[in-house]
Amino acid sequence: MGKKNELEGNQNTTSKFQKFLYWFLIPLLFALAVMLLVFTLLGHNVFQVTKEYGQRIPILSALFTEDQNASMEEFENKVFELEADIKDREARITQLEGQLETKDLDIERAQLEKERLQQEIDELRAMRDENKRAFKDIIKTYETISAKKAAPIITEMEDSEAVRILANVKPDTLASIMENLDPANAARMTGLLTAAKDNEDGAE
Repeated sequence: MGKKNELEGNQNTTSKFQKFLYWFLIPLLFALAVMLLVFTLLGHNVFQVTKEYGQRIPILSALFTEDQNASMEEFENKVFELEADIKDREARITQLEGQLETKDLDIERAQLEKERLQQEIDELRAMRDENKRAFKDIIKTYETISAKKAAPIITEMEDSEAVRILANVKPDTLASIMENLDPANAARMTGLLTAAKDNEDGAE
């Protein structure tokens, strides 16, 4: 009896499940498939419509909200990464601009230094030309005054200055001055002039 009742109970459970399967679940799935096909043919996005309706149902709404929160978080992270990248690029641009400014300053300093050196060169050339003119005037003076007056002045000069003057006067003026020097100074000046002449020839 017990086994018979158990078998009848199992059969009743199986038949109820089969009824549920045949009369409810399969027709429901079939109806859903047909609806999905119809909506798709009519050009409606079934998933978008489902999402819109699902947001109106409290339980499903929570699921969609979680989805949206995850998407927003991902979006914010992306924005943060892009902002960080922009800041890095701005910092690099600022660094490059600073380097350009430094190079511009270096170029400007170099240009100023070049101009200063050129000015010094021009001043030195002007001084050299002035000294040349002054020296020519001195030579003319020694060629103009008498050898008797020039000889004592020569002996009082530094040897280098005396040799420079004697080396540039006319030969006849030089001979006259040398005649008016005492023998010792004449011999010394002759030796210095010879040495200076040899140095000039060696340099050439």
